[in-house]
This record gives sequence, structure tokens and C-alpha cells, in this order.
Amino acid sequence: MSEVFSYFCVLMFPEYDVIVVGAGHAGCEAAVAAANMGSKVMLATMNMQTIAQMSCNPAMGGVAKGQIVREVDALGGYSGLISDMSMVQFRMLNKSKGPAMWSPRTQNDRMMFASEWRRKLEEHPHIDFWQEMVKGLIVEDGRCKGVYTGIGLEIRGKSVVLTNGTFLNGLIHIGDKNFGGGRAGERAATGITEQLVELGFEAGRMKTGTPPRIDGRSLDYSKMETQAGDTEVSGFSFLDSNKPDTQLPCHITYTSDDVHNELKKGFDRSPMFNGRIRGLGPRYCPSIEDKIDRFSDRNRHQLFVEPEGWNTCEIYVNGFSSSLPEEVQYSALRMVPGFENMKMFRPGYAIEYDFFQPTQLKINLETKLVSGLFFAGQINGTTGYEEAACQGLMAGFNASLYVEEKDPFVLKRSEAYIGVLIDDLVNKGTKEPYRMFTSRAEYRILLRQDNADLRLTHLAQAQGMQNNQDREKLVEEKKEEISDIEVFLGKTSISPDQANGYLKSINSTPLKQKVKIKSVLSRPHVDLKNLVESVPELNEKLKSFKNESLQIAEINLKYAGYIQKEQEMVDKMNRLENLVISDDFNYDKLVSLSAEGKEKLNTIRPRTLGQASRISGVSPSDISVLLVYMGR
Repeated sequence: MSEVFSYFCVLMFPEYDVIVVGAGHAGCEAAVAAANMGSKVMLATMNMQTIAQMSCNPAMGGVAKGQIVREVDALGGYSGLISDMSMVQFRMLNKSKGPAMWSPRTQNDRMMFASEWRRKLEEHPHIDFWQEMVKGLIVEDGRCKGVYTGIGLEIRGKSVVLTNGTFLNGLIHIGDKNFGGGRAGERAATGITEQLVELGFEAGRMKTGTPPRIDGRSLDYSKMETQAGDTEVSGFSFLDSNKPDTQLPCHITYTSDDVHNELKKGFDRSPMFNGRIRGLGPRYCPSIEDKIDRFSDRNRHQLFVEPEGWNTCEIYVNGFSSSLPEEVQYSALRMVPGFENMKMFRPGYAIEYDFFQPTQLKINLETKLVSGLFFAGQINGTTGYEEAACQGLMAGFNASLYVEEKDPFVLKRSEAYIGVLIDDLVNKGTKEPYRMFTSRAEYRILLRQDNADLRLTHLAQAQGMQNNQDREKLVEEKKEEISDIEVFLGKTSISPDQANGYLKSINSTPLKQKVKIKSVLSRPHVDLKNLVESVPELNEKLKSFKNESLQIAEINLKYAGYIQKEQEMVDKMNRLENLVISDDFNYDKLVSLSAEGKEKLNTIRPRTLGQASRISGVSPSDISVLLVYMGR
């Protein structure tokens, strides 16, 4: 680079604390997290018009994912707030199951979601923008010092967060056709993968897909089931966020044998079946052709017909992801009830892209090979907006802490679903797109969606998150409310005359004498809200408390034994988590370690003994050897 050009770059771009590459869900959260920590941030994106684009379905949350969005909000991220502001429908999933499984989900206005994110980013005084492809990294003496752009500009920074999504050497497939692209209508990003491989990183290929987009004016909704939103809209954010007064319905319809037979006509041209796609796709979100192939005994599959926003007729057909030829998609969809006169905006497609095994990361999402370089989102092999957003948030936090030369911010598995996700990625890696489920969290009774603020807000404050005082105040008020409710329910008695009408209505044994409300609530089918509504005296006493505080107090009382048992498990595991392993620990000198355990420990370089215990291939006997060596 010439001296004049270098001087121009210095004049145009000051040295940033954190450079974020990519403005999807991970990049946006990384930028605001670092900026809210006081860092000067550059957000580089290929297209300013697609910031925070909902590339696939127009929705946030869902099973386990809703817990993640609430955790992001509790830590000061913006995904929850913006989801609430742009929602067109809200549902709390799994209400028929226990509270550990309750998961909030919103349908969102796609354009409003993106515009609100951009507004939030542009309002932040610590965030600058640059619209151009980033082609490479500036790496000096093993440290990342900035990025090179496509036209050769040099932007210097003290740390870099890569959140490239599906753009790294992205290749789109539709039937026999394939062409470069990171998303429909957008070009792929090149250069970064090749440089990282030269630096010694292990790269791989993954696949995801998206369904066709349909003209909603051409559908007959009378032939479909209507799926309305909840009457009570709690939303994601623990702040007093804006929520709509009305909601849009979704609809449900089904495929059939005729639809399946029509789709099979294109199987010989399917890139998934003829070997043109090399990357593995998400196991739990298969394409329609994959469903037909894997579940051949099923004669129908459910399709969710989802509106894309308030002011558009565009429809997302959830459950019909496909890379089959466009004419096959079209003819098959027209056989679906309600779709007989369907008009298509664009066909579905599959996309292959580069990712990097997350075992190459430290637990703070910094790469092991290059200091000051952080990865977040689909570059780490995950799938989903929510999984990307939480990684971006943590990478943004830790990039800022890295610049300040402070200890990293790491969430334990017992503290958050975010901790479970990152711990799984770093210790186990992934061979397919990683998606969060409640079953992955061993402490899910503690990690409920309703208490994310109680678990996490103070941790963000302790890291130096700015503008968090309102959240801290709300958390303290909520704790006091919950405590007051629990005391009231534990001390106040209820008589047979007051309770028996409600108890009989739910086929529960009537009371014979006065008992504490707490003991009535311990019954399986007794619900505090319904009990209060049936007893005017109780309603008068508890009406001033917020619904969420009442709900948490009820859960704490109902599940006290389970909560205590999980907490005891956490305390046991924390003894291992508190045993820190030095960075230069020499595993090779421990002859009693198994060969596989030694190999995995040398590769992962765990931060604590607890982390070591969760590495695939490290046996309990290996942990015992380490405990003995460490004098424990």
C-alpha cells in the first residue's frame, strides 16, 4: 500500500476498539454490546440496506430460542426490544407443559424489524459504518489489527469480530442451477476463508435453506386452520417495550400424497440427492424433499402460513424449505389446500457456505490461533437468529474486554442457555448446524424464560455495561415483589368456603379445614391466577402485583424441591468450575491420562476443570487424574 493511500486510510478511519464484520443478527448485537461497554465500534457490511435482515422466517424465539432472546435482553442486547416493537403476533409455546418448557415466540414485520435495528444502531454515538466487502484481515505478530476491504482500504482496530453468516463463499442451489451468493440477490463474500485457512484454521461447509415466498392475495384461507396469537402479550423485553394492540393470524395447512408424488418428480434434479451439495444441513429443520425421503411413512406434513408484516401481502411457507427446480416447487404447492391459485414471488433455495469448527475458539469466542479475533454466529456452525444474536452479544462484550485487558465474560451452563450453547460449541464442536433445545440444558428448571433478568442483568452491570441502571432498578423491584408474594402465600390461610368451589371445578379434593395457600398451590392442577380470581379476598390482596412476579412466586413454591435439587447439582459442578487450569499446563507429562483425553485436552485447552469434564473423549478417570495432580 502506498504511503499516500495509507495516510488517506488513517485520515478516514481512526483506530477502532472493535471492528465488527457483518450486520446480521450476530453483528448487530456485537456492535451494540461493544459500544455499550464504551468501545469505539466500526460496523462493516456489504449492504447498508440489509442490516438485521430476517433472511429466513419472519419470527423470533420459539422452544429454547425464546429463552435465549430473553437472556439477550436481560444482558442489555436489543433483539428482544426490537422483536416486541415489530411483532405482528405473540404466542407462549408449551404452556401445557412445565414452566421450564414455556417459550415465547413472535411473528414479526420483517421490514419493521430491520428498520428499527438500523435506527437503534445509527442512534448510537459510538458506532460508525462502512459499506463494502471485507476481503481480509490485518494480522501482525499473531494479533488481529484490523481489516482490508474489497477496494483495498485498510481499517485499523484493536480487535475484530467476524459475523459473516452464510456469505463466506456462499453458493445458492435451485434444482440444476447454482450460483454464488450469500442470500437471494446478494453476492458471496470471498477472501476471508482462504486467509484463515492459510493461518491454520480448519474450515468446513454447511447448508441451510429457505422456502418459497408467496402472494398472500392468491391464497384461500378458508381451507386452512387459523392460528391466532395469545390474548395476553408478555413479549420478550423486561423493559416496558412497545407492543401492538392487534395481532395478525397465522394459518396451518398440510401436504398430501399427491403433493409428495409431485415433488418426487424433481428428486433426480435435486442438488441434495445428486451430490452437488456437500455441506450438511440442519437435522431439525429439514427441507420438504428431505422430509419425504426420511419419513416415507408419513402421508402429510404440516405447513405454517406466516405473514411477513403489516403492510405486505408476502407470505412465508414455513415447513416447505426446498432446493428443487422452481417449476416442481410451483406445481406441488398448487396441490396444497388453499394454494390452488397460488402465485409465487420467488422459489425456495438451498445455500452452502463456509464455517469454522468452534473447537478452535476459546470459551470467550476469541480464536486460539489469532489474538483479538472473535467469531460469532453461523461462522461457528450454528443455525438460527437467536443463536447468532447471543453469540454476537458475548463476542462484543469480550472484544471490548480484550481491548481493556480485562478478564473475559463467560456464562456458565448453570447461568444461561447462552452458556450452554457456547460451552457445547467450544468443547464438542459440531458436524451439522447447531440448534438450541431445552433438552441440551441440564439445569433448565433454573434457566426459565421468566427469570432471565434475575439471573443475568447484574452480571452485565458488573462488566461495565452502560445505560443499564433502569434494568437494575426493575430487577430489584421484581425481587422484592416476588419475596412479598411468597411471604404472603406462606403465611395466609384459605378456608374451605373460599377454595372448595374452585377445587371442585378442577376435580381436586375439597378442603376440610383452613390451610396455608402455599399448601393448596402445591397440588398439581391448582393455578394461582384462577384461584385468585375465584376468591375475591385474595384478588384484592394480590391485584397490585405484576403477573410475572406472581407467576415466578408460584413456580418457586410449586417446584421448590426440584429447584433445590438442581441448585445442589450446580453447587457440585461449580467446585470443578472454580478449579482454573493454567494456559501452559503440560498434559503430555501425565502418563495416566488416556491417549484420547490427552489429545482432546491439548486441542481444546480448557479454562477450568469443569470445562475439561465436558469435552467429548475426556473420561471421568481422566478428570480424576487431573484432580489428583492439582492436589484436589
